[in-house]
Amino acid sequence: MAILTNAPRGTADVLPANSFKWRYVEKVVSQTAQNFGFKEIRTPTFEHTELFTRSVGDTTDVVQKEMYTFEDKGHRSITLRPEGTAGAVRAILQNGLLGGALPLKVFYLLSCFRYEKPQAGRLREFHQFGVEMFGTASPAADAEIILLASEILHSLGLREISLHINSIGCPECRAKYHAALKEYFGAHRENLCDTCLERLEKNPMRLLDCKNPDCKEIAKDAPVILDYLCEDCAKHFEGLKERLDLCGMPYEVDPRIVRGLDYYTRTVFEFITDTIGAQGTVCGGGRYDGLVKELGGAQTPALGFGMGLERLLMVMEQAGCDFEPEAKCDIYLANIGEQAALKAFSLTKELRHNGFFAECDTVGRSLKAQMKYADKIGAAYSMVLGDDEIAQGKGKLKNMENGEVQEIELDSLAQTLATIQAQAALGMLSDTVEQWNQ
Repeated sequence: MAILTNAPRGTADVLPANSFKWRYVEKVVSQTAQNFGFKEIRTPTFEHTELFTRSVGDTTDVVQKEMYTFEDKGHRSITLRPEGTAGAVRAILQNGLLGGALPLKVFYLLSCFRYEKPQAGRLREFHQFGVEMFGTASPAADAEIILLASEILHSLGLREISLHINSIGCPECRAKYHAALKEYFGAHRENLCDTCLERLEKNPMRLLDCKNPDCKEIAKDAPVILDYLCEDCAKHFEGLKERLDLCGMPYEVDPRIVRGLDYYTRTVFEFITDTIGAQGTVCGGGRYDGLVKELGGAQTPALGFGMGLERLLMVMEQAGCDFEPEAKCDIYLANIGEQAALKAFSLTKELRHNGFFAECDTVGRSLKAQMKYADKIGAAYSMVLGDDEIAQGKGKLKNMENGEVQEIELDSLAQTLATIQAQAALGMLSDTVEQWNQ
């Protein structure tokens, strides 16, 4: 039979064989964020286009080339979100959340959309975990979100990842720096790509992020932003480094980090890995102290970071990280005959109500086929119910791994399973303690 259509280019299905990995990562990032005092926020998949042109910046690749923008039936320009920060800021302003206790800390798990060339770890529909903090200008906040990102990566088992930090200053610093960049790149105008020529007057810092080989070579000798920081920005950057040093967090000062979105100020950072072949960023973020005001609020310092989950999962798999095991069936109840099938069905419902992963036949298979199915799904235990078992109110519980059998009361099946699982967990704990002692 011919398939009606395939998934659009740049999108991917998450199949049952891999969805447990996603759930594990989502659980770790969410729980770790909550341990740092962040609470979840959920925003719409699409926003008014103006939100992104004003926040992300009309000189960025995201706005110029990558946004999915369309006109809706009300003739409004709508854009599928290309990133999470702008929508979070809009939601916080619209709902008056900055009137509560500060700093305000939020996190999100969402899908984003960018029209770019699909490649490993980078899709047109991708998924992002992000955090945002509002209402604190202290470098302690910068250090806190960096430590949060580090804790997440460490909890997921990633070790070969390095932290790169930089400061891109405030508008006062950048005015002087922009002038220096215009002078430097202006002398190389004939060798710049067309995109960089367009950016030279509007936003020369974007030239430092160009992927064109000729432009990258020219950018190597460009002026460094750290040489143009004002006294306050330099002090802020030193405060960040002091706190990272205090916590034993290794880092590299990398003056070429500018990030890809225009709203950043002062601190910018990236966690970088070499495990995916070419050097790649696993997490990136920084400050955006002017964004809240740009979107209609009062001047409010803010900062955050984002992690692409596709890339994060790819790095974890290549690094050989462990995932929380996929849930396995606790018990399969097989049956012989119509009355036994009804009993198995009602027992399965009771077991599920008590928190067990239980299955029974819903196809009408033979006993042999039922037991093959129980083996295929990896059931830990099985029980066959027939007329005798129903009459006696007892059944034989079989351990599918070692074949051991014990007879138990059907009415106490859930309680017996709970006891068996508790004893198994205690045994594993004892083995672990013994290994530590050795």
